[in-house]
Amino acid sequence: MKRGRCRGLALVFAAAALLPACAKPRYPFPPAETPAVGTVSEGMASWYGPGYDGKRTASGETFDQDALTAAHVSWAFGTRVRVTFPTTGRSVVVRINDRFPNYKGRIIDLSRGAAKAIGLLGPGTGRVRLEVVP
Repeated sequence: MKRGRCRGLALVFAAAALLPACAKPRYPFPPAETPAVGTVSEGMASWYGPGYDGKRTASGETFDQDALTAAHVSWAFGTRVRVTFPTTGRSVVVRINDRFPNYKGRIIDLSRGAAKAIGLLGPGTGRVRLEVVP
């Protein structure tokens, strides 16, 4: 009887030790970098808003899906970026205030307001040009 109880306790402790290994890991963001004014980058953009509106961003401020803000993998919070969507020829200046994991190969994730300003809402994603502005 004692032997069975000890085995049972051993199994409980072993399972408890393994639980943290099953927890969802946090995405390891690279260290923040402050890009020089004039830095240019090109790549795919997407947008977000519904489901995040009113929630806290990585910078600590409350997300407003209609504000002209964006998430970037590593650029410092507060960095101002001109985003140009060549398909429409329109641009908008956004402020980086959030992070996103770069697992889909995108370079920026725009707020709904910023995506609307350049005509990216309909297609959802598109190739853009980023330029850091003062």
